[in-house]
Amino acid sequence: MATSIDMASLLHADDLIIAANGGGRYCLESGCMPHILIGDFDSLSGAEVDQITNANTQVYRHPINKDATDLELAVDLAIQQKIHNILILAALGGRLDHTLANLMLLGMPRFSAANIQLIDGDQEITLLRPGAPHVIQGSPGDIVSLIPIRGNVKTLTTSGLEYPLQRGHLPFGATLGVSNIMTASEATISLQEGLLICIVLNNITRRQK
Repeated sequence: MATSIDMASLLHADDLIIAANGGGRYCLESGCMPHILIGDFDSLSGAEVDQITNANTQVYRHPINKDATDLELAVDLAIQQKIHNILILAALGGRLDHTLANLMLLGMPRFSAANIQLIDGDQEITLLRPGAPHVIQGSPGDIVSLIPIRGNVKTLTTSGLEYPLQRGHLPFGATLGVSNIMTASEATISLQEGLLICIVLNNITRRQK
């Protein structure tokens, strides 16, 4: 779990904070008490659970033997609460299987109506779907990587990047989209088929592929 995120700076007064399992500790360390705690709590001590529940936090305890990760349960709950803009913090790092599973959650069909973003340290991650162009915010010199996660990406067009594409293709598994460079404060990306994970690395020293 990353510790370099200023959680308070990313939140608004009316945001609903849902802590998934060990995310409860992250909330305590950040001084941002969650409104909801969900999961099997195998990553929290009894004292931490008590500290959170004593703050009038809603608690949804699930068994350890279950068919979904705690983060998936948290996203499901957010969508049930009619929340469509979901920001996930500190979901990368640690166990590789959890990191990959957390990234794959972005592509789950039942979450397709939600706008889900992951932020961890200097990394901002979103899922790009076919349709209207996506505008990526950043700064000149930021690194942008585009990675197909479900089959081939077709008819991909980008602007505002050092290596632009015009109706290009990214085969699944290809590394062509890794480590592009933003040339302005915005980049535009559109695709007609497939799914892309877009990773923006902020304030990273430019390096070669």
